[in-house]
Amino acid sequence: MSATNEESQSASKSPTGEEAQPTAAAGVGAAAGGRTFRDLFRGDLGFVPVLVTLAIIIIVFQILSQGDFLTARNISNLSDQIVTVGTVGIAAMLVLLLGEIDLSLAAVSQCCGAIMAVLLVRQGLPASLAILGAVVVGALIGLVNGFFVAILRIPSFIVTLAGSIAYAGLLLLVLQPQTTLQIRDRGILDINATHYQDAIMGYAVPLIGVALYAVALFYNRSRRLRAGLKVGGIGGLIVRIVVLLIAVAGAIAIFQSNQFNGGIPQSFFIWICLIIIFWLILTQTAFGRHVYAVGGNAEASRRAGINVVGLRIAIFTLASSLAAVGGILQVSRGTAADSQINPTLLLNAIAAAVVGGVSLFGGRGSVWAVVLGAIIIGGLENGLNLLGQGQEIREIVEGIVLVAAVTVDALIRRANAVQGR
Repeated sequence: MSATNEESQSASKSPTGEEAQPTAAAGVGAAAGGRTFRDLFRGDLGFVPVLVTLAIIIIVFQILSQGDFLTARNISNLSDQIVTVGTVGIAAMLVLLLGEIDLSLAAVSQCCGAIMAVLLVRQGLPASLAILGAVVVGALIGLVNGFFVAILRIPSFIVTLAGSIAYAGLLLLVLQPQTTLQIRDRGILDINATHYQDAIMGYAVPLIGVALYAVALFYNRSRRLRAGLKVGGIGGLIVRIVVLLIAVAGAIAIFQSNQFNGGIPQSFFIWICLIIIFWLILTQTAFGRHVYAVGGNAEASRRAGINVVGLRIAIFTLASSLAAVGGILQVSRGTAADSQINPTLLLNAIAAAVVGGVSLFGGRGSVWAVVLGAIIIGGLENGLNLLGQGQEIREIVEGIVLVAAVTVDALIRRANAVQGR
C-alpha cells in the first residue's frame, strides 16, 4: 500500500477510532436511516452487544440470587469493588488504543499504593503529599516504559513484562521488613468511606454531568455537519441521552436509599470524574485524535506529521499514573498496603476494556467502554460471590467472557476488512 493510500485510510478514522463511512454514522438511532443490522455492532462505542450482555448478567443473577443482586446494599458494594479495576482499566484502554499492551499495570498500581503508605506512615507526610508522591512515581515508571517502547523500539509486551517483575520486587523492597502496612490516616480512609448525600454532590453534579454529555453530543453533531461529514439521525442522540439519564437517575436513587452508608461513594465519584476527563481528552482534543490515528495506522500518522514517539511516551506515562491512582483507591478500600500482587487485577483491567468494546488491535474504542466492561466483570464476580461460588469458578467464567469479547472484536474487524471498511 502506498503512503498516500495509508494516509487516506488513516484520515477516514473518526475521533472514536471508527471509519467515517456513509453507512456507519454514529448513533444507534440511525439504524432507521439506512444502516444495516451489523452497523449497530460497529458504532463508536459498541454499546448494543455490551448492553445486551450486561442485561443478561443482571437478569440471571437477580433470579438466581432470589432478588439480592439488585438490592441497594449490594449495588453500593459493587460500586466500591469496581473502582480499582475501573481506574486501572482506563490505563489499559489508553495503551490498547495505540495497539500496545502494558502488563505492568497491576504491579505499578500496588507498588505506588505501597509507596504512598510508606510516605504516610513511616515518613509522616500529610495525605496530600503522600498521594502526590505515589502518582509522581507512577508517572516516572510510565516514562521509563515509554522510553524503551517508543525510542528503543522494544516490544511493549517484553518491556512491561520485565517491568511487572521488577516492580513486584520493588514493592517487596518498599514494604520491608513488613508484608502489610496498615493505614489509619482519615485523609486516605475517607476516600472510600465518604458518601455524598448532599443535594449538590449527591444529586446536582451527576445530573449536570448528563447535561454536559448531551451538549457535547449535539456539538459534535453540528461540527460534523459543518464539515460535510455524514451523521446519524437526531433520534439516536436523544435515545442515548434518555438512556443515560435513566441510568444516572436510577443509580442516584439506589445510592441515596442505601440504609447502611447511603449516598454516592467518593471513590466511585472520583472514578467517574476520571472517565469524563479522559473522554473529553480523547474526543475533544487533537491529542485524542492523534491517539486514534496512531492506533489505526502508526506509519501513516508519522508521515502526516504526528509525533508518534512523543505520543507513545505520553500514553505510557498517563497509563502508569492512572495505575498509581488505582493503587491509592485500593489502599483506601483495604485500609492497608500489601506486598502480594493481586493476581486478577491486570486480567480484570484489560478484560474491562476489551469486554466493553476496546479493540486489542488499536484505533477503536472509548473510555466509556471501561465503565460497561468494569460493571460486567465486577457484576460477574459479585453475582458469583452471592451464589457462593469459589475463586476457580469466577476465573473460569471471566476467562470465557474475555475470549468471547475478543472473538467478537476479531469477527467484526474481519467483516469490515472484507467490505473494505
